[in-house]
Amino acid sequence: MKISRITSSHVLTTLDLLQVTYPEASCALTHQNPWQLLVATILSAQCTDVRVNLVTPVLFKRFLDPASLAVADQVEVENLIRSTGFFRNKAKNLIGCAAALVRFHKNVVPQELTALIALPGVGRKTANVVLGNAFDIPGMVVDTHVGRVARRLGWATARTPEGVEEQLCKLLPSGRWTQTAHVLIFHGRQCCRAQTAWCSACPVVDRCPQVGVGRQK
Repeated sequence: MKISRITSSHVLTTLDLLQVTYPEASCALTHQNPWQLLVATILSAQCTDVRVNLVTPVLFKRFLDPASLAVADQVEVENLIRSTGFFRNKAKNLIGCAAALVRFHKNVVPQELTALIALPGVGRKTANVVLGNAFDIPGMVVDTHVGRVARRLGWATARTPEGVEEQLCKLLPSGRWTQTAHVLIFHGRQCCRAQTAWCSACPVVDRCPQVGVGRQK
């Protein structure tokens, strides 16, 4: 099955089957407002959501909003987020991001993609997470799971996150973008894993062009 033969109807039917399999698929980062989600998503780079959720309660208690974090001591922030990895760079980005929100956005997280990706430490993936889950604005999040599953299912051929995002957005109506990412992430973590995919347990195995090429278990 080649990507050129994949239709939007085919993809939507497959998505519906996956949605039934993973009804709990949603944003796993604990947050109460857009600011908290932005911070948590920045911290989630190269780190598990579980670990981030253990760190953020203390961080949010200490720094309630961008204004408070913008003037924080970097060493203090580093110590609070150390267990998430790459803590020095993340601390620098968090403080820089907070300062930019204070300076350019009146202490409020913007609702535009271009404004979000202009913030320190924020790329398209982080921006789309915030848009889709904090503001209910369609955003196609492409992480390693989404990219891998989309290519295996034949929905995308691009090797870059930006390329996969573009191809998926062309196949799907915007109203499905945010939830599609959640579903593909769940499927990628629980079944269509990187090293050994559990094809025998896959709910859409009969719709996958990659089945039987050395990843069954």
